[in-house]
Amino acid sequence: MIIDAHVHLYPPEISADPAAWAATAGEAQWAALCLRRRKDGRPVQSFPKVDELLRMMDAAQITHAVLLGWYWEKPANCVAQNRFYAACVRAHADRLSAFATLHPAAGRIAVINELRRAREEGLVGLGELSPHSQGYAIDDAVFGEVITLAGEWGFPVNFHVTDPAARPYPGRVDTPLEDFGQLARAFPGTTFILAHGGGLTPVVAAGVVARACPNVYYDTAAFPLIYGEEVWVKIWERLGRERIIFGSDFPLNLYPAMAGGPEMARFLAEARRAGADARVLGENVRKLLNITATND
Repeated sequence: MIIDAHVHLYPPEISADPAAWAATAGEAQWAALCLRRRKDGRPVQSFPKVDELLRMMDAAQITHAVLLGWYWEKPANCVAQNRFYAACVRAHADRLSAFATLHPAAGRIAVINELRRAREEGLVGLGELSPHSQGYAIDDAVFGEVITLAGEWGFPVNFHVTDPAARPYPGRVDTPLEDFGQLARAFPGTTFILAHGGGLTPVVAAGVVARACPNVYYDTAAFPLIYGEEVWVKIWERLGRERIIFGSDFPLNLYPAMAGGPEMARFLAEARRAGADARVLGENVRKLLNITATND
């Protein structure tokens, strides 16, 4: 069972005209990250519909995908994305799972009610979150209550993490690595997934966070855009394969010099070539989310 555990989709009102929507909705940071163009003029990503995602999954022989929300600046946009994902999961429960997103600025009652609704609608985790991008502190009281609830519900929490050594790019926000270690230690009953290899936490910090915090996992989102293939050897050396979760960051175009747009098969092939086994490619996240295999 191959699972891509880091996929983004957007509601139709966003995909129809992303730039106009971002300007109206007050999402400048998202626009800087997702609407920029490369030097050759091509966009960094596309905005596919759910049926296009399913076709690409079929082409890559990916069984299941986990839809991650975005770290929106406005709470209302978090709610809208949660409703959209709930609809996607209802329509394709055999192929898709989804995480809810949130912003503490909505206030405690609104945030908790929204998360309870998302859970009732079948969402199974939180993220992709980024307190540093959204403008709230990691010790925010509402956020702390959310993380506690996530632990009680068995909801993994996925965080966007930026490599401090990576090149600058539009929309980049620094995410201090020690903050995630602090969260993992403060909430040992909650499972955390640090996106993008945790900003290479296992390498930069010599695996300290991973060894000290058994509740921390790392996903592989956007690896080809950030690192060479040698990154795989580094994460195997630091962590083995028990804490690594395959995720592509679809619909980013991970191979701009080789592909005309986003697709999944090339990255899956790279992961396999580098030694990703069944744990990395599905079993680790399947166990976290209790995803039922097609042959169960």
